[in-house]
Amino acid sequence: MSTPAPLSTPSPASPAPLVWWRRWWRKQSPSRQDRFITLGPLLAVILFLAAVIAAFGYLRIEEIDREQQAVKRDVEYAQQRLRLRLLERQEQLMRIGRDISNKDVDIEEFMSQAESLVNQYPELLAVTWVDSKRRVKVAYVSASANAAQLRGAGEQLKAGETDGTYGLARDLRQPVYSRPLNPTDSSDYNAPTLQILIPLDDQGRFGGVIMGEYAIDGLLRFGVPTEVTAKYAVTLVDDKNRVLAGNVPPPRNPAARLLPWTDDAAEYEIPVSPVGNGLLIRAQGYRASLGVVGSGFFWLVTALSAITVWMLLGTWRHTRRRVQAQQALISETNFRRAMENSMLTGMRALDLQGRITYVNPAFCQMTGLAESELVGRTPPFPHWPEAEIDTLMARLDDELHGRTPPAGFEVKVKRKNGELFDARMYVSPLIDPRGQQTGWMTSMTDITEPRRIREELTASYERFTTVLEGLDAAISVAPLGSEELLFANKLYRSWFGGEVSGHMNLIAQAGVPAAAPTDDALDAVDGLAGFPTDTLTTAQTENAEIFVPNLGKWLEVRSRYLTWVDGRLAQMVIATDITPRRHAEEQAAQQNERAQTASRLITMGEMASSVAHELNQPLTAINNYCNGMVSRIKSQQISNEDLLVALEKTAKQAHRAGQIIQRIRSFVKRSEPNRTAADVATLVSNAMELADIELRRHNVRLSHYIAARLPQVMVDPILIEQVLINLMKNGAESIEQAHMPTARRSVELRVVPKTIEDQSVVEFSVLDSGKGLSPEVMGRLYEAFYSTKAEGMGIGLKLCRSIVESHQGRMEAENLYNGDEVVGCRFTFWIPVTPLLSSASSATDNVAIT
Repeated sequence: MSTPAPLSTPSPASPAPLVWWRRWWRKQSPSRQDRFITLGPLLAVILFLAAVIAAFGYLRIEEIDREQQAVKRDVEYAQQRLRLRLLERQEQLMRIGRDISNKDVDIEEFMSQAESLVNQYPELLAVTWVDSKRRVKVAYVSASANAAQLRGAGEQLKAGETDGTYGLARDLRQPVYSRPLNPTDSSDYNAPTLQILIPLDDQGRFGGVIMGEYAIDGLLRFGVPTEVTAKYAVTLVDDKNRVLAGNVPPPRNPAARLLPWTDDAAEYEIPVSPVGNGLLIRAQGYRASLGVVGSGFFWLVTALSAITVWMLLGTWRHTRRRVQAQQALISETNFRRAMENSMLTGMRALDLQGRITYVNPAFCQMTGLAESELVGRTPPFPHWPEAEIDTLMARLDDELHGRTPPAGFEVKVKRKNGELFDARMYVSPLIDPRGQQTGWMTSMTDITEPRRIREELTASYERFTTVLEGLDAAISVAPLGSEELLFANKLYRSWFGGEVSGHMNLIAQAGVPAAAPTDDALDAVDGLAGFPTDTLTTAQTENAEIFVPNLGKWLEVRSRYLTWVDGRLAQMVIATDITPRRHAEEQAAQQNERAQTASRLITMGEMASSVAHELNQPLTAINNYCNGMVSRIKSQQISNEDLLVALEKTAKQAHRAGQIIQRIRSFVKRSEPNRTAADVATLVSNAMELADIELRRHNVRLSHYIAARLPQVMVDPILIEQVLINLMKNGAESIEQAHMPTARRSVELRVVPKTIEDQSVVEFSVLDSGKGLSPEVMGRLYEAFYSTKAEGMGIGLKLCRSIVESHQGRMEAENLYNGDEVVGCRFTFWIPVTPLLSSASSATDNVAIT
């Protein structure tokens, strides 16, 4: 095992640091010593690798810096060479421009000098003399130039052909270089070019320019030294990073970038003077030098380092395995001791002769005796009660001979203070590592509290059963998919004799879904085991009212799912006798029906005089027609045609009288509620025909508006007609009481479709021009037996609202205002187009009044 290195480097001549190290090492805890021993080799490996990597990294950084400096130096050298070449051409063109300004050069001489320049310097493509009006006077173009660069005398320069430098040269009166002209900038050029414009002076005025055009590719080939292009990939680019000339080296292999020493090749760029930032020269190395990494020294050091690391790691693994084995042994010992001390079950070991050889802390805590007071004792033991010694001796004899029951046995145990408690003991053989029995191991559990809880649960169950037996509802529980009855109280047994068939019949009649019995019901296995039951057991209780012919009773059946004590999914049914309540509801329904019939009779009684007057008109007309025909027949002054016309008129009047009588008879006769799909327009027309008789008696005008294409509604037509007639009749009586003039005596009926509370309805509105409703009347409007009329019974509006609400509608009343003045009242009620399913089913059982 290697020893960690000292914290400081001692002097070879003095042994004091070594003595200090030994003293410091002895003071450390075993765990810290193990940690130092384990981590020492690993720390040495890490430090060694860090030193090697740092050394090679430093050398590689130095190498990259040298390459970058070399690229920068060569690019600046190439830029100076290119700059000098451009300045020489600029000076030559400026000399020609001065001669032109001094009138020393004519067109022929200009052509000669331009030809000399273009032929001598290949990068120069063309030299052009342009006057102040942008017209070409003369131009010489190299034979290697493109056809697009040929310009004839008198040709006008196009807009953008000089990239705006013509105007700049005119304004500055000094040489100006253009931006590189690329094919993407102007369609007139097929290769990137560079222009220089030398302004001409004509006696102080702008006289035009001398325009020289360079091939950017020629500048690169003839202006950059060959020693630079041999070492680097040199390119000329514009300010938008577009390559104008030169070749870009191919991209590096992406796989090569995975190596830590494969950096990108050195690269540097600088603007070309005097052109400016519009033209830049860029150089990039063809490949990075291998340098340190490519040398044999690097691979030698790498191999030696790998061997050293391998040896150090082997030492570290060996040391770690030894420390881990030691720590595992200590942890296992500590775990077993901790588990033994933390057990709540008392453990006691006996040898084959019945002597106590071991007790754990839990056993000592239960009995209140120390370990020294128990270990080595023979029977009778100090924790045995005196009154139970004979019994416990017999138990001990059974224990030593292996006759104890596997389920254990209960005994009384005495604490040191004399207190007794109940305990359950389990006995098992004690086997040593060689497989031989050396004694018996006894585990003891205090069951005083569980026994008390069990007794309380038994008493609670008895109380709960007593309560269920005394309920006035029949309660039964049966598992799903089985015909077993799990629970039935006294009332259920008295009704159904304790058979599961009563439970199943109640579920079937109530329409509650129940699973059909399966073959698994023969076994004690829940057929729905494994399925989630939380949703079922937390669902709302399902209610239904059914009639049981065998009992002659109406029962309200409620059922819900629950999880039985053994984990099975069961269904509980609670049946309550509601026969008295049903009888009371039937009597109330009959009473309400009689009240409706009485209300209609009262309404017709109040309208009796109007009805009599209405019937008197057709009867008088019939009498007159009959007398006239008799008189003319006797005098033989009537023809068959006239007789036929008179008989038809008589029949028409008789039919009218019959319709009035039939309408009144249908309105007042007593009948059961009958919900049918009724046409709203027909229903309103029938109500208006009866109400109009009463309104004419009070000299009230009836107007109406019925929307087209109204949907049908599921209503009892007679009841809805009764509501409309009552409301129109009340409106006429309100107008009569207010003594309104003839012009303001009107009642309006409006029927329109609407959408209220997200459902389609038909709204009925009755508006009158009376004096409205006072706040006191508004508050007691629907109160039974409250009326503002001396002869009124006070049940009309209450019945109207009850009829509307029985059709799932609503009724409202409000005053109409003109400013602060009340000018009438409006009663509004609406009926749903599609009634709710629950209400539709109850409508056949209940009278349309709540």
